[in-house]
Amino acid sequence: MPKVTSTEVLLAARCKKVYANAHTYHINSISVNSDQATFLSADDLRVNLWNLDITEQSFNVVDIKPSNMEDLTEVITSAEFHPDQCNVFAYSSSKGCIRLADMRSAALCDKHAKAFEEVEAQANKSFFSEIIASISDITFSKDGRYILSRDYMTLKLWDLAKESAPVATFNTHEHLRARLCDLYENDSIFDKFDCCMNGKGDAIATGSYNNMFRVFGTWNSADLTLEASRDPMRKRLATPSKANRFAIRKNGVGKRGAGDGAEAGTDYASKLLHLAWHPEANVIAAAASNSLYMYCA
Repeated sequence: MPKVTSTEVLLAARCKKVYANAHTYHINSISVNSDQATFLSADDLRVNLWNLDITEQSFNVVDIKPSNMEDLTEVITSAEFHPDQCNVFAYSSSKGCIRLADMRSAALCDKHAKAFEEVEAQANKSFFSEIIASISDITFSKDGRYILSRDYMTLKLWDLAKESAPVATFNTHEHLRARLCDLYENDSIFDKFDCCMNGKGDAIATGSYNNMFRVFGTWNSADLTLEASRDPMRKRLATPSKANRFAIRKNGVGKRGAGDGAEAGTDYASKLLHLAWHPEANVIAAAASNSLYMYCA
């Protein structure tokens, strides 16, 4: 007699197209255009424009490679299309600058339409200034009016009508400023964190260490920190990683007045780099270690 058995549904990904041989360096971002016919891909030195139906040819729209590589002063870190205007895109650099380009002005968009950059005061500059100013990710708001950027220490919200300074700045790693030497020695200072914004544009989020991510209110003082785990609201004692224990003993962190608990308990090996906000629903997807967590408000 036949027996009824339950079988698990297995989903498998299948490659439909391969867009090859257009980049010499690691691809750091891909963005689909609002015209649903083209997309861009960016590496350290170039941004290429593709047609979704043509896999063997692309158009180079940004090229910052100097004739002599010794003259290279910055690299491209992220690129994204404007959500509504199919001719406009933005790309960020390791110098902390966001450039807005219009493909109607020229075939090669080396001359940007706008540049968004906050100049640090000379008195505040240090050895680490250029490293922590490097922008790891940018994203447009759904209405296309704002750009959200993430560098190592902060989230910044830029208005496309104001290039001189961000309209809002959110400190994410300010408690680590005193530990930049340790972060440089263990290469954590080069970690690239994503940023995202909800569909209404009134909340933003980004990742951090200890598998944590932070959510801020764009126009209010709301601030929430959650851990990417099965029980995100539980309270636990922070346990530093092996790499951090020596630094804790070395710097005396943990003694009264030497540092706070957030500094002493930071596990640099557990970092939440990637997260995304649903464009319409109030849902965040966060990738921590080898797990994907979904959070719904």
